[in-house]
Amino acid sequence: MTEQTSKPWAGRFTEPTDAFVEAFTASVGFDQRLFRHDIAGSKAHAQMLAHVGVLSEAECQQINNGLDQVLAEIESGQFQWSVSLEDVHMNLEARLTALIGDAGKKLHTGRSRNDQVATDIRLYLRDEIDSIQVELKRLQTALIDLAEREHDAIMPGFTHLQVAQPVTFGHHMLAWFEMLVRDAQRLADCRKRVNIMPLGAAALAGTSYPIEREYTAKLLGFDGVSENSLDAVSDRDFAIEFCAAAALLMTHLSRFSEELILWASAQFDFVDIPDSFCTGSSIMPQKKNPDVPELVRGKTGRVNGHLVSLLTLMKGQPLAYNKDNQEDKEPLFDVIDTLRGSLKVYADMMASLLIKRDNMERAALQGFSTATDLADYLVRKGVPFRDAHEVVGKAVRLGVETSRDLAEMDLAELQKFSDVISEDVFEVLTLQGSVSARNHIGGTAPAQVKAAAARARSRLM
Repeated sequence: MTEQTSKPWAGRFTEPTDAFVEAFTASVGFDQRLFRHDIAGSKAHAQMLAHVGVLSEAECQQINNGLDQVLAEIESGQFQWSVSLEDVHMNLEARLTALIGDAGKKLHTGRSRNDQVATDIRLYLRDEIDSIQVELKRLQTALIDLAEREHDAIMPGFTHLQVAQPVTFGHHMLAWFEMLVRDAQRLADCRKRVNIMPLGAAALAGTSYPIEREYTAKLLGFDGVSENSLDAVSDRDFAIEFCAAAALLMTHLSRFSEELILWASAQFDFVDIPDSFCTGSSIMPQKKNPDVPELVRGKTGRVNGHLVSLLTLMKGQPLAYNKDNQEDKEPLFDVIDTLRGSLKVYADMMASLLIKRDNMERAALQGFSTATDLADYLVRKGVPFRDAHEVVGKAVRLGVETSRDLAEMDLAELQKFSDVISEDVFEVLTLQGSVSARNHIGGTAPAQVKAAAARARSRLM
């Protein structure tokens, strides 16, 4: 097919663009992924122009039919993208004009590439946020399923990566779930600011044509229109905000990854990550490497870097649009792809994670994880907490010296530290007794975990 290759803005220039400059400044190599949203925006713009009488109904129909043909060519792989036409917008307009003639040249009436690209990115990001939320919900569902199934599986809880108190595995999974709840809320809140339409701002000052921006916004599903044309074409806050939310979500996935990597090691041996999410070593035949969580942990730095890149991109720009803003797309697109892919693989992996309950419970018996329960027991017997703390500390010291847990000591030994201790102390020194005692909202008791999982599931509906 023969395409227009001259620049729509070439009238003011007396020399062609240098070949290297042309390639250096072109964005079509990466912004062509906006084609669906550019076509949707163009259709709505044409319909609005016909609504206000700038285009005839026949011209509007020609444009719609032509854009449908352009879309079909792209989807079938027949469309020829041209670097000389710089970007997705000019490529599509040139092909449209080649197909339908003068009506195609009228499509750009009342708009600029400045408000056009800002609209395209918002339409694209809005759809991608919705897609990401679907994957996020899948991961949240997998965590709830695990929490329900393993509501009474006991494992050591850690602070400073030292054994602290026993918790249930289900409780731990719901802690991850709560992090993702906040992430979902941030994305939903970000989407509200994404869903404001800049189209109609034109280059920077608006347009003299009698446009109806609210009409176009309704066609495109925007919640409203931007209030200021200068801000509308230069604003990239919404992209930065999304990347900030994405960076925090990836940080949560990185924390999950760190724990899974530890838990899958021979030293912990709490979980088994299915083979389909691991790889082996080229030299050590025994190795099963947790590549998926490791790679997600690594990709977090990539997303964080893109956030800093966008912040730096915008920090020195005067109003209104500047060519610098072309550099917003590659970081944003990569953040979207990385986040969505990480969530997808994580949801699949967590849905098939295997839990080693016996190993976790044995680990919880180490490190005097019920020491706080003994202190609480003494307080209930009337011992001031600070005195109880000292008593238990001395008992732990004996345990360290004799390589025994508190529950392995006999009553007479424990009574040497406090005479208020009686036979019922062993009820609180068991792992089951410890976790069951935390029987309140937010606690690790198995009954509370089941109730919390049910509440979590209802929050996803």
